[in-house]
Order: sequence, then structure tokens, then C-alpha cells
Amino acid sequence: MKNFIKLFPIITLFFVGSFYLQASFEINTKETNSKGSKKSEIKEYINHHLKDSHSYSLTSYTDEQTGKKVYIEIPLPVILYDNGFHFFMSSSLKHGKKVVESDGNYYKLNYHDSKIYKTNKQGVFNFDENHHPTNYAPLDFSITKNIATIILVAILMFLLFRSLAKSFISNNGISKGIGRFFEPIILYIRDDIAIPNIGEKKYKDYMSFLLTVFFFIWFLNMLGLTPLGVNVTGNIAVTFSLALLTFLITNLTANKNYWGHIFWMPGVPMLIKIVLAPIELLGVFIKPFSLLIRLYANIQAGHIVLYSLIGLMFIFNNMIGSSLSFVLAFFISIIEILVALLQAYIFTMLSALYFGFAVAEEDH
Repeated sequence: MKNFIKLFPIITLFFVGSFYLQASFEINTKETNSKGSKKSEIKEYINHHLKDSHSYSLTSYTDEQTGKKVYIEIPLPVILYDNGFHFFMSSSLKHGKKVVESDGNYYKLNYHDSKIYKTNKQGVFNFDENHHPTNYAPLDFSITKNIATIILVAILMFLLFRSLAKSFISNNGISKGIGRFFEPIILYIRDDIAIPNIGEKKYKDYMSFLLTVFFFIWFLNMLGLTPLGVNVTGNIAVTFSLALLTFLITNLTANKNYWGHIFWMPGVPMLIKIVLAPIELLGVFIKPFSLLIRLYANIQAGHIVLYSLIGLMFIFNNMIGSSLSFVLAFFISIIEILVALLQAYIFTMLSALYFGFAVAEEDH
């Protein structure tokens, strides 16, 4: 653990440096560019990396001979349903610069909204007054980078904790190797989150979910700090799904005492019960809503701030301004590493608190 703390600044510096190198290739930094055009390029760069996409974009550069932009990326499978399934790799789309033909149908990626639309052979888009494509969009079941990252984290967690469990059993309950790092975290979730909030009798029923959601969010948040441009927990659909699980588990496992305190509070005058019941019922939906918004907003804001600070290096384009921006981005990256863990902790803590409300007995 002490060695990890010593390496912490170096790891953070690597992350910031990687972000900078990636951005330096993708953002046009020629002296002929005006500050306004640089700002628009940086804004487009940030918006693109906050969105989900059909590939892991590593970097890009402009070929001096052809003048065309060349992308270095890890392609992912595209799966479309349009009167039957269509399969091809995302590299065929060329970031919206090429039309893909599949069984006589033509598809093209709209770079601005990262969606695939059906077009003619020439790849022509039709736009409305708000400049939104009006072309038919087939059902997209593609393995995007967010989905691929979720699958990757799920496999990583399964292999990691399966090996830890085997090691724990074979060594008579004594952790070894990387298990010595994770065991205190697991014990902390059990002893300081689950038991105090849920109770000795019921906490075991919820431990599997609490451990899964904690490490799932934490690992995704940490991957979001890498130069791969992953922003899974900054996607409101993902945070909605996690909050929905907490909502369903809370209400499906709740006892009659929980529902009694919502619809007919004991020891409260009749008139007050009628007034408070709709408010308490509304609170049932507000609690998971606050969960999804808190996680989404904090992660999304952190990505925007970090990318903006790195973008300032290209705006200043001098030793003093760029150096100060780099130092500030370095410290923000340290904070973001802590926020990645903090947001996983808060989501787990509040979920445990809601579970505790659901199973609390009358004498509590």
C-alpha cells in the first residue's frame, strides 16, 4: 500500500500526459489557426469524447501527403436491425466519411450525434430546420465502447473475485497477494456500510449487490480517467439502470412496516396523514432519482473540467499559460481519482440506507 501511495503522483502524471498527447494529435495547433477556431475544435473534441461511440478512438493525425485525417482506433462490431440483422466492423464507417453497403442497404455514421442512419449510395443526409438528420435510423444493437467497457469490467470482476475467493479458502481464511488490498475494502463495506444501515439480521441478503455495485462503479470510474475516452458512469442511461436496480430491490424486499410508514404513518393525526402520504410516496421515486443524477453529474462534470483544462494548453500556447494549465490539470486528476472512489462509496452507502429503511422492524 505504501508503494502504491508513492507511485500515486506518477500514475496521475501518466494519465494527464496521456490525455495531453492524445489531444495534441486531434486538436489542430497550427499557428495559422485563430483562437476562435481552436476553441471550437476543443469544444468539439470534448463533446465527442463525452459521448458513446462505435470504437475506442486512441488518436488521430493528418496525413501530410493526402491531407486526410487518419484515425488510430480499436474497432468494435456494429449490429443493426433493418428488415434483418446487418453485421460489420465500425472501422468500415471511417468516422462518418464512408458509406457502408450491407445486403443492398447503405448506412453512414453521423459524426455529430454518433448515430448510424440509412442513406442512399452517395451517403446523403437530409436535415430538418434544427440540423438534425431526418434519415431513417435502424435499431442499433452495436457493441459500443461503453458496452464493451461494461463487459470488460464484468469479466474482470468475475475473474478477480473468483480467484480471491479460491485463494481465501485455500489459505484457511488468510488473504494473500492482491487480496490483501481488496479484503479491507470488502470488510469496510460489510462492517461500516451494510451492518450499521441494514442491521445484523438482514445485511447478508444485500451484501452481494452492495459489493458488486461498489466495485463496478469504482472500476468504471477509474477506466474513465484513462485516455481511452470512456465515460460510462457519465452516461445517464447507465446511472439510471443502477438506480433502477436499487429502487426495485428496495421496494420488492420491503416489509409492511415500510409501506405503513409511507401510506399511513403511525402516531400521526388523520389530517396530517392525508397530506403526508403523497409526499412520502413521491419520496420513493425521488431517492433513486437523486442517486442517478448525483453519479451522472459528478462524473460528467469532472470529465468536462479535466478536458477543458487540457484544452487551455492549446489556447495559451506558451510556456507560462500551458504549464500552469498542466499543473492544474494534474491536481484535478488527483481529485478525480478520489472522486471516482467517493462516488462509488456514496452510491453504495445510500443504497444500503434505503435497504435499511425497507427492512426496518417496528421496534427500530
